[in-house]
Formats: sequence, structure tokens, C-alpha cells
Amino acid sequence: MIMHPETDSALILTLSLSELTKKLQEGSLNPEEVFYSYMEKTLDLNKDLNCCTGILLESFDQMKTLDSNRKGLLYGVPVSIKENYGYKNYDSSCGVVINLDHPAKEDSVLVEVLKKQGAIPFVKTNIPQALLNYECSNPIFGQILNPHNPLKTSGGSSGGEGALIGGGGSLLGMGSDIGGSIRLPASFCGICGFKPTPGRLSSQGLSSIYRGQKSVPSCAGPMARDVDSLALCMQALLCDHMFSLDPTVPPMPFNVQIYQSSKRLRIGYLESDGYTQPSPSMARSVRDVKALLEAAGHTLVPYRHLNLEYAIVELVVKGAVSYTVLFNLLRFPAGVVPVSTVNAEDEEELKHYKGVYQDQWDKLFKQAVSGGEGLPVGVQCVTLPWQDELCLRLMKEVEQLVKQSKA
Repeated sequence: MIMHPETDSALILTLSLSELTKKLQEGSLNPEEVFYSYMEKTLDLNKDLNCCTGILLESFDQMKTLDSNRKGLLYGVPVSIKENYGYKNYDSSCGVVINLDHPAKEDSVLVEVLKKQGAIPFVKTNIPQALLNYECSNPIFGQILNPHNPLKTSGGSSGGEGALIGGGGSLLGMGSDIGGSIRLPASFCGICGFKPTPGRLSSQGLSSIYRGQKSVPSCAGPMARDVDSLALCMQALLCDHMFSLDPTVPPMPFNVQIYQSSKRLRIGYLESDGYTQPSPSMARSVRDVKALLEAAGHTLVPYRHLNLEYAIVELVVKGAVSYTVLFNLLRFPAGVVPVSTVNAEDEEELKHYKGVYQDQWDKLFKQAVSGGEGLPVGVQCVTLPWQDELCLRLMKEVEQLVKQSKA
């Protein structure tokens, strides 16, 4: 790859999505400069993290033939996509050997809409075998590493997305979530991730390893460095073009007014769900965010789940992701915002961790989170079905208050 000598790649890579789109729209940056800056960073990062499965070579041609009128909310923005997203002439193996050499005959609906909005899907990202794992490796593409600590996992199943964005190789990516597969890697890698209400975004052209599973559907959703980027992506995708391509999706455009509202909120919170004891860093982060929200004038109400053990044991059959999978079961929108990092006091307190049931799962949890000093910690925000904009609004509130508290 040949970069323009005047291109300041370091500066381009620091721009937020909103800053980048503004410069691309006004013409002070051109798509080629941005494209090659991110392509170079991604190739370099992949050497260390193994977060990608392949470059989408058609992206080079798309970049050169973008609409000269700079149309689209994501004009000129390089976007990474999870390996199971259909992209014409490329495999969506889901990390399973039998699915190799079966390239997609056409783009998935969301890839087509991204292109319509001026975005450039440029790379596919790595996943765990069969997608159903919160660790991230497969026998085809290998192990994905955490960008903050190579001894730790990036999380799964959208682990390649989490690692790539968390490492600075992409500023917007598309993942999928059926039990926490967007929110877990987002939390592990220190970025933001959003699982919309099932059916809000099209799933046509997304591959999975199981057939006929209807009760808890997989959801496509964005992953990014900040909440505004998630909101902009949702706004771009929830357009007439998507509604016409997939008539099963309700024609509900993004409600900007709800997202930008400053109305005080009444928020339920829980430090522990009573089924999986959180690590000290997780519990502390919830307490800290609660205090920030209360200081900002919001009302915080203690909350507990009803019949959680029945839901997890009988309906989901998963002692390990109770904090995320419940909201797939209930079809609630949910997102993750990074708020803190594991500190030495958290690690010391973890030595006394017993868990709720003090069984093998609790022992494995303690072992998995040990040695995490310096790693990011996120909190999850949840709202009722179809209140996606309100969920993003709460996430934005948390993000801003945490940022102000550190200033």
C-alpha cells in the first residue's frame, strides 16, 4: 500500500466517528486517506491479535468509486464486519471447517445498507468456533487475543470486532449477539457495544451454525469506541433502504429526539443478580456509576430479577452469562459502556471471592478474572423492548458522567 506523503495517519486514527464523518462530508479529508490509514493499522494490529479473517478486496474498488456528492451518513467510513456477515464471494464459515468454500452469492442486507450509506466494509473479523462461546478461537483462523493483555481473551463471539476496535484498527464494526456476543467482547476490550431489540435490524444474510432456533433470536448490532458512534450507525441502518430490502423489519426510523433528550431518568440498578456473584471490579463499577447518576439528578431504584434461576437453568441452560443472556431471552435492548479498569484493590478483594453457589463454575469464574489489573470494566444498560434509543441515551449519560468524573 502506498500512502499519500501528506496523509497524517496518526491524526486520522484519533478522530471520533462524528469528527471523521464531518471532515469527510466537508471534504477536508478524502476517503482514500482514511481507508489506507485504517487498512495499514488493521494489518499491523492483526499480526499481534489475530483479530481478522481476511481483507475484503472489493473495498479498494468501492473506495475509488464512492459517490462524488458525498451522500450517506457514513460516507467514506471504513467498517469492519463479523465473519458471519454475508459479503458476496466470501465465506461465512462461523469458524467451522465444513462451511469453507461456500462463498455468499450476495451481500447481507446490512452490508448492502452500509454501502448505500457510503460506508466501506473492508475486513472480516475473527470468531469462536460455531459462534456460541464467550472465549474466542477456532480451528480455521486460530486464537484472538485481548488488545490490552495478550494473556487474556477478547471475549466472544464478536471477539475479533472487540479486539480490532479496542486496538484502534477500526472505529465502527458490526457484530451479533445471542447470549452476550456483542456485550462481552465490548466489555473485555474496553469499547461500546449495543444489542438492539431483536428484529429492529435485519438479520438476512447473517450465517449461524444452528437451524430453526426461533425462541431466542440472534441480533445484529454495532460496536464502536463511543456511544455516539453506535447511535449514528443505528440511525444510518434504520432507513428506507433497509425497510425495503427486508419487509420483516418494522419501518421504525431512529428517534433522534429520544436519544438527545435531557429528561431525568428513573433507573433500576443491581450490583449482583443473585445467581452469579460479580467480581469486585464489576460490583465497584456499578456502585460508582450509580453515585454519578444520582449526583446528576437521576433517580436510582434497587432492583432484583424475578425467577432468574428458573430462567437460566430451565430456559437458557447457560451458570456463566446470566448478566447478558437474560436480556436475549426477554428480547430487551442492551448495551455496554466502559467505565473503569481493574485495580490492585479489586485483585486483592478477589482472593476472598467465593461465589453464590461455591461450585465449579464459581471457581472457574474466579480463575478466569484473576490477573486482570489494568483491564477495562464496563457496565450494562438495559431498557424494555423497542426502547433502543432510550437505552443508547442512558449509555450516553453514563459515558459522559464517567468522562467528567475523570477530568
